[in-house]
Amino acid sequence: MPTKDDSSEKEKCLDLFLKIGLDERTARNTIANNKVTTNLTSVIHEAGVTDGCSRTVGNLIYTVATKYPGNALLHRPTLLEYVVSSKVKTTAQLDAALSFLAATGSENLDLKKFEEACGVGVEVSTEDIRRAVNEVFEENKASILELRYRTNVGELLGHVRNRLPWADAKAVKQLADAKLYELLGDKTAADNEKPSKKKKEKPAKVEVHTEVPFSNGTILRCCNTKALLDKHLKATGGKVLTRFPPEPNGYLHIGHAKAMFIDFGLAKDRDGGCYLRYDDTNPEAEKKEYIDHIEEIVQWMGWKPFKITYTSDYFQELYELAVELITRGCAYVDHQTPDEIKEYREKKLNSPWRDRPISESLNLFEDMRRGLIEEGKATLRMKQDMQSDNYNMYDLIAYRIKFTPHPHAGDKWCIYPSYDYAHCIVDSLENVTHSLCTLEFETRRASYYWLLHALGIYQPYVWEYSRLNISNTVMSKRKLNRLVTEKWVDGWDDPRLMTLAGLRRRGMTSTAINSFVRGIGITRSDGTLISVSRLEYHVREELNKTAPRTMVVLHPLKVVITNLEANSTIEVDGKKWPDAQADDPSAFYKIPFSNVVYIERTDFRMQDSKDYYGLAPGKSAILRYAFPIKCTEVILADDNETILEIRAEYDPSKKTKPKGVLHWVAQPSHEVDPLKVEVRLFERLFLSENPAELENWLGDLNPHSKEVIPNAFGLSSLRDAKVGDSFQFERLGYFVVDQDSTPEKLVFNRTVTLKDSYGKGGK
Repeated sequence: MPTKDDSSEKEKCLDLFLKIGLDERTARNTIANNKVTTNLTSVIHEAGVTDGCSRTVGNLIYTVATKYPGNALLHRPTLLEYVVSSKVKTTAQLDAALSFLAATGSENLDLKKFEEACGVGVEVSTEDIRRAVNEVFEENKASILELRYRTNVGELLGHVRNRLPWADAKAVKQLADAKLYELLGDKTAADNEKPSKKKKEKPAKVEVHTEVPFSNGTILRCCNTKALLDKHLKATGGKVLTRFPPEPNGYLHIGHAKAMFIDFGLAKDRDGGCYLRYDDTNPEAEKKEYIDHIEEIVQWMGWKPFKITYTSDYFQELYELAVELITRGCAYVDHQTPDEIKEYREKKLNSPWRDRPISESLNLFEDMRRGLIEEGKATLRMKQDMQSDNYNMYDLIAYRIKFTPHPHAGDKWCIYPSYDYAHCIVDSLENVTHSLCTLEFETRRASYYWLLHALGIYQPYVWEYSRLNISNTVMSKRKLNRLVTEKWVDGWDDPRLMTLAGLRRRGMTSTAINSFVRGIGITRSDGTLISVSRLEYHVREELNKTAPRTMVVLHPLKVVITNLEANSTIEVDGKKWPDAQADDPSAFYKIPFSNVVYIERTDFRMQDSKDYYGLAPGKSAILRYAFPIKCTEVILADDNETILEIRAEYDPSKKTKPKGVLHWVAQPSHEVDPLKVEVRLFERLFLSENPAELENWLGDLNPHSKEVIPNAFGLSSLRDAKVGDSFQFERLGYFVVDQDSTPEKLVFNRTVTLKDSYGKGGK
């Protein structure tokens, strides 16, 4: 039951909404919705119009409150300035502004492009609108006279908007209505008659997955027969089944996080299941290390597989289906070398062995299986369409000979299926309902369906989406492997890499990574480069709520407090959280303050200036959570430049109110150094936004991507921190305890800075 306070608060909100020009009905409907009320109240205060504004501005403010994109909240004050100042004054301008900001997200806002995008400064007069309306009506006059008042006026208004996108919509509508009346006059009895509706004939529904055109002009329309579909539905019970099929030849990267989000997420949303299937068809590149890593990282990302399988689990079925494919005249054993195959494909020429007898291919394939043919001397190829416009129909290889033991299947096989042959068949055997992959596989769709159709087995639904491309890094496994094996980085879990192991070691959480993936969305628009700062934004958002505050000094400068006794220690309270409540002891931690404290060297200057808030001779600054101190003396080394220590006096009464606030660490007791820790600072691994495009991409590596500070000082409360614990080092950023930590010394990795300072000279 609502309380008196609730009613009073609602009346205040109602009064506020009426002040900005909302009609009473809209205002009352708004206060019935708590979420919209909260948003609108915040936006009104943010816009500075609590005393009221014009109805036009008020309606635009209401639209901002209800439609503003959540990924660009830091730019909302800027938009409101434009609205209140009437630089953005129409709904068309505001819609364009909201679209521009949604695309910008948390990245820096280019005001020039923003103003161009939403027509700031463009004035459209009534005469301009009248001229455009006249032109549009003149161009469509014959149609208007024929259809009269059945004319689609919305379409005409659309033509006017295309010419004058920033024109006032109401003025356009009024002038268009007047022009229509001028042309047609009053409505006649015929105009008021309702036109008879013709029933549209519904075409027969045929579930066609895809069409595969052949060079001879025929088209293969791929779909499941009723018998196949009934068998599939009986096996699945009608549930959605997807698969996440990584190759165990390296560590998973952030692109796989998007794939997991889609594969596991689709199945979870529809109460289905997602296989974790190792696509282990290349025994030379696969390792047990990678298999173990993949399973562990999938769980860390928060996903639970419906079942864990291996393509190698199906080697026997795949072999038997290959024999069936030969028997049906759809595959043959070939003896061309890789170079010859490449040359013949480029020239669209058939292999000399393409039309050999089926029995001959069957015997040779059996010899391949038994190990009677040398490696590289024969392959099994699918008989597809060498004249096709799709190079993925150029008789792809189905099997090759490799005398290499398999990490999962052992030494039973010396022939191994290719990806193009195996993945679609295993999708079918596992009754996958939706086979989801990135757009570079779109051209393989024809081959996928051709093979399943040729074998007469169930065909899953295939859908492709854009891959995830992140700035200032590379994500190709080949390039990542070079970085690791050539020791450009410190292993697959180097915090500078976009591998999920590296991001985890850097202190990024799976929930923040999933939030980032959700934020960028799922589209078929390929080639978009996502700024890494968008990922960092989501990480900051989470760590700001979960990482307790503490203090660490990276480059310590000794400060001796001369008016505090040497063996005296005062305990002050530090806040673990910015909104810590005074009555909650768990939200605070104790910090020792003694006569020897350490501050950052960058927080002291010999020469003071107006825009400098650090410490200088004769100047005061506040030690965070403690006392103001004033520099009284500077002790220099023999070179008369190097600062050894500074002397200062503290103000126990705290009457001094300097502007500068410094983080610090004190000796916990007399002549005992603070906790010594190692801190590692990371920057972008590559200097260019898109190093993958560069021929010499290794030459673009950032030589300053890692800085190790071996002797930083931290508060003694950090002593019991465990590997994986995250903290905010005040004024420095978010940090996590690294696995290289020992009982003698903690090691911290910087996860992200407090703000995005990349490209602004900040660390």
